[in-house]
Amino acid sequence: MVNVMKGVLVECDPAMKQFLLHLDETSALGRKFIIQDLDESHLFISTEIVETLQARVDELMDRISFPLHEREA
Repeated sequence: MVNVMKGVLVECDPAMKQFLLHLDETSALGRKFIIQDLDESHLFISTEIVETLQARVDELMDRISFPLHEREA
């Protein structure tokens, strides 16, 4: 019998991969979403979680970035 799972291939740097693995291990998005950890920069994740995951990553990026103000001369 063949099992088929719909997923998305994600390429990321090692820091982002560790963040995604942490979210998956702690079920921070409500459930586990990583189907397969492929190598040091690729994950295969469930398609149902992509929008939620993108929102969480965008939120993280907003928190760690800071606004740049134009310098007045």
